[in-house]
Amino acid sequence: MRLPRSHSMTKRADFLRARKDGQAKAGRFVVLSTLADPALPHLKHAVITTRKVGKAHDRNLLRRRIRAILQLHGARLADPRRLLVTIPRPGSATASYAELESDWLKQAKRLGLLSA
Repeated sequence: MRLPRSHSMTKRADFLRARKDGQAKAGRFVVLSTLADPALPHLKHAVITTRKVGKAHDRNLLRRRIRAILQLHGARLADPRRLLVTIPRPGSATASYAELESDWLKQAKRLGLLSA
């Protein structure tokens, strides 16, 4: 799945709505929040990295890795018309790509996002 700029969440209200009204599951390395919205034409995603995660280069690396995971597994989403927020947890900067990917997939399955 390609992630064009139009699929990025840019409004603060969307972030807050996904976090407040949606479902969230926390894993060892990421917190995944989602909210189904039939009015959306496609998936809107966001990656929120705070300074608690690490230095700037660590945060940038995590953003790139999470976008790569979403590009790889985004086509498997059962209903792509939703808001999806991924928040790396402190300590995730030391995780390998495989560990980050498995944790993201585990949380997505717990939320029922992935189709068979």
